[in-house]
Amino acid sequence: MGNIIKHIPVGVCSKEISFYIIDGKLKNVEFVKGCPGNAQGVSRLVEGMDAVDVVKRLKGIKCQKGTSCPDQLALAIENSLKG
Repeated sequence: MGNIIKHIPVGVCSKEISFYIIDGKLKNVEFVKGCPGNAQGVSRLVEGMDAVDVVKRLKGIKCQKGTSCPDQLALAIENSLKG
């Protein structure tokens, strides 16, 4: 299936974000801790989407702490695409 990508987010309630990028598409996005409803919603919405498109849509979304779980996911994807 490929290598799992794990990211420790900063400034949000989630403790870890993990996912795969297979043929440029996001698979199995999971958030550990945080708001379960929002985490599940984001995970389901981005499943199968092009990773670059997810970054474009989610990067810069702010919550109470100047970032958000969607923003942290975008940063993790961006970092993994850069290598």
